[in-house]
Amino acid sequence: MLISPAFAQTAGAAPGGDLFAQIMPLLLIFVVFYFLLIRPQQKKMKMQKEMLAAVRRGDRVVTGGGIIGTVTKVKSDSEVQVEIADGIRVTVVRDTITTVMAKTEPADKADHTSDNDDAPEGGNGKGKSSGLKKLLGG
Repeated sequence: MLISPAFAQTAGAAPGGDLFAQIMPLLLIFVVFYFLLIRPQQKKMKMQKEMLAAVRRGDRVVTGGGIIGTVTKVKSDSEVQVEIADGIRVTVVRDTITTVMAKTEPADKADHTSDNDDAPEGGNGKGKSSGLKKLLGG
């Protein structure tokens, strides 16, 4: 015959080390994806959630539609009232707030600063232009 007996033999069973060598690149890819994509996204989502939970009256915010306004009232855990122009107030879902541009002081601290006669021109920071002054660094 033309075929030698060496070619007709079946291959032996693969040793266990080959399975580990095949899975190792997949595990390495997953670890890289976790540290480069998944973990930073989780941190960003956590920061966004904390920012939304801390929104209070007087904060200057930007909504998902790009509307800039000042929070005038926190209606519930899911809704806030935002003044977008003089006398024009809209109710927005809290989750649509993308950025808090200027934070105000908590109510207990704001009450103490209003008694100070040496307060800067903006008073206690609740004026309409105070958010713009904070944004411009003034």
